[in-house]
Formats: sequence, structure tokens, C-alpha cells
Amino acid sequence: MVFLARQKENRCFPRIDFHSKIQYQIRGKPDFNSALTNDISCGGLRFTNDRFVPTSTAVMLEINVLNRVLRPVGKIAWSTPLSHSNRNQMGIEFVEFNLHEQIYLKDFINMQLGQI
Repeated sequence: MVFLARQKENRCFPRIDFHSKIQYQIRGKPDFNSALTNDISCGGLRFTNDRFVPTSTAVMLEINVLNRVLRPVGKIAWSTPLSHSNRNQMGIEFVEFNLHEQIYLKDFINMQLGQI
């Protein structure tokens, strides 16, 4: 029998699968781009995109969660090219988030996890 050691989870917030189209704007640029999310937590989200965005880039987001549009500001925490593709997967850390919108997202995530 082989037992695999379970890796310690480094995340501060529970993460859920969340597949939704988002809009983002690189701070200081005029145009919005869209991307498809993979998952989300109260601390950030992961998305797939056909554009490369360097780490530490500030991005303004529009995220549709049920019947509400959340507008946090985030920064690109990491970026990884997807193999056999011209697409990239990126992680965004929320750095500015309206308290009411943050509570709404937390309640949504807890509802999805069955914790409400």
C-alpha cells in the first residue's frame, strides 16, 4: 500500500468552481477584455485568457455573480501558459473590494459550499 501525503493547503479562503465570463480592464488602458473564469474565492479568481498579462498588473474587474455585478480591483498574482495552446491561465488577487460586494461574494461561496 502506498499512502500519498496530503499537501498543506495554503489558501486563506475556500475556492469554488465558477465558470463565468468576466470583463477586465488593465488599469490605465481604455479598452475592456473578456475572459472565462475557472474558480473564485473571496481572495481572488483564476481565469483563462488568450492574452498574456504580466504579474503585478492592476486590473479592474466586472464579475457577474447571480443577479449582481461585482467590481473589485485586482492584481495578476501569477500567469502560466497552457501547453499546446496560445492561451494563458492567470490568478488574480483582489486588492480593492467594496465591503458589501465582498460580503455578497462570501455568502455566494458559502451557499455553493452548503455552509449557510
